[in-house]
Amino acid sequence: MPGVVLAGTASGVGKTVATLAVCRALERAGRTPVAAKAGPDFIDPSHHAAVLDRPSRTLDPWMAGESGIQRAYARGADEGDVCVVEGMMGLYDGDVSTAAVAEALDLPIVLVVDATAGMESVAATALGFQQYAERAGYDVDVVGLLAARAHGGRHEQGIRDAVEGLRYVGRTPPLDGLEIPDRHLGLHFGDESPVADDAIDGAARQIRTGTLLDLVRRPRLDTAPSLRAADETGIRVAVAADDAFRFVYPSTRDRFAARASTEPFSPVAGDPVPECDAVYLPGGYPERHAAALAESETLDELGSLAADGLPIFGECGGMMVLGEALQTDDGDDHEMAGVLPVETRMTDRPVALDHVGVRAREDCLVAPAGGTRRGHEFHYSSATAAPDARYAFEMVRGAGVDGANDGLCEYRTLGTYAHFHVGSGAFDYLLEAV
Repeated sequence: MPGVVLAGTASGVGKTVATLAVCRALERAGRTPVAAKAGPDFIDPSHHAAVLDRPSRTLDPWMAGESGIQRAYARGADEGDVCVVEGMMGLYDGDVSTAAVAEALDLPIVLVVDATAGMESVAATALGFQQYAERAGYDVDVVGLLAARAHGGRHEQGIRDAVEGLRYVGRTPPLDGLEIPDRHLGLHFGDESPVADDAIDGAARQIRTGTLLDLVRRPRLDTAPSLRAADETGIRVAVAADDAFRFVYPSTRDRFAARASTEPFSPVAGDPVPECDAVYLPGGYPERHAAALAESETLDELGSLAADGLPIFGECGGMMVLGEALQTDDGDDHEMAGVLPVETRMTDRPVALDHVGVRAREDCLVAPAGGTRRGHEFHYSSATAAPDARYAFEMVRGAGVDGANDGLCEYRTLGTYAHFHVGSGAFDYLLEAV
């Protein structure tokens, strides 16, 4: 499947809107685009999915490995005929960068530059990014420019005239309805604050689809299916699924569907826990529903099931709900499930934002003793664990619960600040360990 990477010069330059506009333009040209996201983001892909009505996969070489992101990219060919990969941060930012993803997939790069207050300087910025690839040691091709928030007429013409050496693929205009509101963990989700459809149409009309299709190319991939992907386990997993528990990678859903059966339930609504062999509580926004969760009979049931030895795995927000109490921004304390000996409180700034690596001190739900796992952490909360708390993991990279440890354990319950991708092996191990 041919594809292209839309990379930014920095965070906040309009990559998500540009991705939506390009995908809509490709649809208008009779193509079937699929979208993907470089890095560990959960939220931007929700906007892709809302517009395209098909999943947007995560391409993160730290969490899934180079072969893992190649397999994820290749799976998109089952759903479309051209892929648009939205980058993360600026093109070269971070040791796990958009440039690294483009290099691993051998895809060309179209640079998204915020053109709000520039013309020739927009072109100069793009050409500088093109030339910096060699200095940064990346074998990537910056081949095009997309001017974000650019007006038409003289403004657009000035950019086009100055950008010799790169193909100009169009602009996203400064239209009402194209801005996505944000909050402490990033943008609002696509089903909460979708970009206005007519605004996407208006932006799509400014994309030079023919030029873009001249630039896309097929990656040189030699992929093989995961050895475990078709190995059914017969395991039934109850997966919490509501606004408090929504950070799940599409590849994780795919693997659960292939190897197990899943039963969704809503702790916020007070649903009973479905009959199952294991429970998965993904991250999300428990702080926004803390009062409802504190009153939910589901949490009482989870406490009883945990004490009976049912395997329960909670990631980030899931760990917070499995703890004893959650303090929200307004200072109110809300009682949680009381399974794990930890209390969490919301903060007004990120406590941790990084890729993480952990090593298991003992056998646990997602790793054997001595095994390593890679993941990602991003949270505006701090945790205070009991002095005698037991941890499954020591930190190789990242903050974890207390700077040195992650993976609080009690009964057969595990709670981590780390989010794991199926490419790390964590979820396959969970299905096999149960």
